[in-house]
Amino acid sequence: MRVKITLACTETGDRNYITTKNKRTNPDRLELKKYSPRLKRHTIHRETK
Repeated sequence: MRVKITLACTETGDRNYITTKNKRTNPDRLELKKYSPRLKRHTIHRETK
């Protein structure tokens, strides 16, 4: 049930990270604070399709 997802920065739209999640336990979209290299600071990254 684990699927690969990409995380995109909410401020720049860059797709910086790839991770996995369990669709059965987390059906909603994932949001994590990750480092954005373009902005050189931590921002919220959301799951994209």
